[in-house]
Amino acid sequence: MRLHIIRIFAVLILWLQFGQTQADEVLSATIARVKPSIVVVGSFQKTRTPRGLFLGTGFAVGDGTLIATNAHVISKEKDLSHKEALAIFVRRDGKEEMAFATELKVDPVHDIAVLKLAGTARLTPMILGDAGQVKEGQDIAFTGFPIGMVLGLYPVTHQGIISAISPTVIPQLSGKLLSSDMLKRLREPYDVFQLDATAYPGNSGSPLYDPQTGSVIGIINKVFVQEGKESAITKPSGITYAMPVTYLKKLLDNVD
Repeated sequence: MRLHIIRIFAVLILWLQFGQTQADEVLSATIARVKPSIVVVGSFQKTRTPRGLFLGTGFAVGDGTLIATNAHVISKEKDLSHKEALAIFVRRDGKEEMAFATELKVDPVHDIAVLKLAGTARLTPMILGDAGQVKEGQDIAFTGFPIGMVLGLYPVTHQGIISAISPTVIPQLSGKLLSSDMLKRLREPYDVFQLDATAYPGNSGSPLYDPQTGSVIGIINKVFVQEGKESAITKPSGITYAMPVTYLKKLLDNVD
């Protein structure tokens, strides 16, 4: 009997290891497909050192000439007098490339922006999934540039689960804790994805996707959502949030 139980446990362990190996292989294949779509969103100024400035992460959508990111990533006013321009940086076929971009559409409420690549620049677009089908406990991954271009144009991937689907603003116990921005959000609340994976400021604009299919279900948002959900916390928890891809789809529907 004891030997029989040991055999069962041995088979179970082998089965779990095999399942994990398969999951790892699937994620590895997905990352390989996703990486060509991930870009650094920044600015370029010929007379500046360095000429390229990192602002955040973005990813190709639509026909490959469009880049999705957070609105706050491109909110910094450009130095037009010195010809500072919006640009994206990407590594393709082992080479670092840059393309200029223009601001096409911005949704300040949900902190989403769509950029248009200049000229003939075109990247591999990511497939947009259905955020309405996302469940708590679901596996996720996101790829971006957590510390900018410090280590070069090499996208970094994190994985985890959807730990909660909750409102962007949590009502406070006292009216004294409510800011004008929080009041605006309370009037039109919407749900965001809370993740158990850690993102960093440079990850803003990174695609949140299904590890198996690579379809985008959200956009990592490290700053905008956190200000609403954690404003009453003296020491922010550092929890990572993502905006459902639903709002990006709506923005793309209005792109001419």
